[in-house]
Amino acid sequence: MFSYRVSSRCLFTSTIVRHQSFHQRSSHSILWFCSTHPLARYATISLKANTPPGVFQTITTAYASEVCPVALRAYLTTYVNLCWVVGQLLASGVLRAMVNRSDSWGYRIPFALQWLWPVPIAVGVAAAPESPWWLMRKGRRAEARKALARLSATRAAYPLDDAVALMAHTDALEAAVAAGTSYADCFSRKGGARRRTEIVCGVWAVQTLCGAALMGYSTYFYEQAGLAASAAFTLSMGQFALGAVGTLASWFLMLVFGRRSLYLAGQVAMCVLLVAIGCLGLVSRHDKAAQWAIGSLLLVYTFAYDATVGPVCYSLVAELSSSRLRAKSIVLARVLFNIMGVVVNVITPHMLNPSAWNWGAKSGFFWAGTCFLCVVWSFFRLPEPKGRTYAELDVMFEQGVPTRQFKDAIVDPFMPTDIRTASIVALDKKALDPGTENFDKGPGLLCSESEKKVL
Repeated sequence: MFSYRVSSRCLFTSTIVRHQSFHQRSSHSILWFCSTHPLARYATISLKANTPPGVFQTITTAYASEVCPVALRAYLTTYVNLCWVVGQLLASGVLRAMVNRSDSWGYRIPFALQWLWPVPIAVGVAAAPESPWWLMRKGRRAEARKALARLSATRAAYPLDDAVALMAHTDALEAAVAAGTSYADCFSRKGGARRRTEIVCGVWAVQTLCGAALMGYSTYFYEQAGLAASAAFTLSMGQFALGAVGTLASWFLMLVFGRRSLYLAGQVAMCVLLVAIGCLGLVSRHDKAAQWAIGSLLLVYTFAYDATVGPVCYSLVAELSSSRLRAKSIVLARVLFNIMGVVVNVITPHMLNPSAWNWGAKSGFFWAGTCFLCVVWSFFRLPEPKGRTYAELDVMFEQGVPTRQFKDAIVDPFMPTDIRTASIVALDKKALDPGTENFDKGPGLLCSESEKKVL
């Protein structure tokens, strides 16, 4: 909400400071709350403590996409997912160490360890350069050039003036198409804003609808197979380690296959794994071999998720939203993600609990169905942004380029809008005319080499 009035860096730093001061002021209160009326009072303090992470969930993705060149954009945005996985791994390790403690330190130590992180992170964020895109949107071109210079390699003769000119042109292009920067503008048809908002929200919704909630229950199935609680926690640490390896693997997979193909392939793989888990759920709960197999398939599912849907989502969300509406689009997408996450986290325990719906592993069939719907949506609605500048993506959304032609479409963001529209329409018709030498059955807006030079 404040990202267009206050810079991302300042907002992130101030939120960390507030988060840290809240923990310090409430450290003794937490212990008192946990001893008297623990559920109601702890719920209240949790609401206050979890407000700052809402800023972390949105600002980090927007900032990461704006401080790196196109070639590195996918790596830095997906690194956000790696940070989440590493945090989960550390938290799992702390819980594993505390699993045998029955005294008050069993919950005091996990709380106390949270105080280690805000100060060094706040210092690092305060020393980081401001987003040059944010400065450009505020009309501070000279400061944007300085920020870009700090982000550029000093050894190479990086054309700063050309890069700043491209940023200014992209911002002007978006402003000409849709001058507003309010939440209402995210749903405007101008410049394809509504389509972009739908895609960004849908991409993040896929993370909850693909059955990811089951990943956290591998420990549950291992315990049902007779594994001790401490050993089950150890395996959960291995699960998060697999997630970290999967995120690193996604960097190489995106380079080869692109975002769209990898996102689709991951969903298909997870759908197959969920069907297999559901089939094993038809076996008796007392069959230890089946429970071991279910827990192991969930580990494989975790790797597939964190190598595809988990990290690639952050790259797609950052790349497919317009630069002027990026923060607001990400906020809307994350709000939808959190709302759906609440629903999913409520119904999943009911699915597995023998005293509730008692679906057990058969719930894999339900999530396989929702995952399949995600595959269908992604196939028809999710474009490929690999290798595209923000200006090129703006032009393609403005011109309404079909989803599956994004990869091969030829655009020139510096061409006047009326000439570009006529050229794209003419080339599209020529490419689809079997009587011309440029006919091609593949997707995309095709043209000859001479026409490419003209464009």
